[in-house]
Amino acid sequence: MTAAGPSTGRRMPVAFFGHGSPTNVLENNDATRTWAAMAARIGKPRAILCISAHWCTHGVKVTAMPSPATIHDFGRSLPAALFSQNYPAPGSVALAERVRALLAPEPVELDQQWGLDHGTWSVLAKAYPDADVPVVQLSLDARRPEAWHHALAKRLIPLRDEGVLIAGSGNIVHNLGVLQWNDAAQPYPWAVRFNDYVKQQIVDDNPQGLFDIRRLSDDARLSVPSEDHYWPLLYVLGARTEKDRVEFLSDYIVFSSLGMTSLLLEDEGTV
Repeated sequence: MTAAGPSTGRRMPVAFFGHGSPTNVLENNDATRTWAAMAARIGKPRAILCISAHWCTHGVKVTAMPSPATIHDFGRSLPAALFSQNYPAPGSVALAERVRALLAPEPVELDQQWGLDHGTWSVLAKAYPDADVPVVQLSLDARRPEAWHHALAKRLIPLRDEGVLIAGSGNIVHNLGVLQWNDAAQPYPWAVRFNDYVKQQIVDDNPQGLFDIRRLSDDARLSVPSEDHYWPLLYVLGARTEKDRVEFLSDYIVFSSLGMTSLLLEDEGTV
C-alpha cells in the first residue's frame, strides 16, 4: 500500500476486540465466532492498524517491518500448542510512515523489533485466518492518561477512508488476580456494573466519562487494576465520528472478572 492510500469510497468501521486469554486461539467459542463474524461484516481491509494491550512503551512506537514476527508473550504455564502458533501476516512500512505523519507533531518511532503480540495475532487468527492483510501495531505510551490516548486516536480517523481497519484489542474488565477458573463461575457484581457503565458512556458518546477511570469508583478500580487492557478501547472511541453507530458483540464476562465484550463502530451511511 502507498504511504497515504487513496480514498476507497467507503469509510471503514472501527473494531474493539475483547481478547481474553490467548488460549481462545485454540478454541471455537462465542468470542472467536464473534470475531470471525465481525471480520465477515467488515470485509477485507487494505491493512489493519492494531492497538494491543500488550505493547506498552515510553513514547509512541509503530511496527515498521515487511514481515513482523509472531511474539509468544505469555508464560510457560499455558498450553504448549500456543507456542507453535504462527500468524505470518505481512507488515507495512508505508502504513507505519503514514501513521507517524498523522500523529505528528507527537514523536513516533518506527520500530523493527516488536512484531505482532498475542493481543493482535490471537484475535486476527480467528478474524482473518488467511493472514493476507498487512498488519501494523501501534504502541501505548504507558506514561500518558486516558484523555491523551483518546485525543491521539482522533488523528488516525483519515485512515478509515483509506481502507485501513483500526482495531483495539484489550478488555473492559480485566482483573486476573481474582479470576475463578471455572466455566460456570458467575461474574462479580462489580464487574457487571462497571461493564454496564462503560457501555452506557459509549452509547451516550460521552468519552469524558471514561477518563481517569480508576479514580471513578471501587467498581472501576476492581475492573481496571492496571490500565493497559483498557487503553485500546479509547483508541477505538477516539477514531469514532458523529455518524457512527455502535453495536456491542460477544458481551459477557468469563471467569468472574474477564470481560469479553467486543464492539463495532460503523458509519450509518455505509451499513
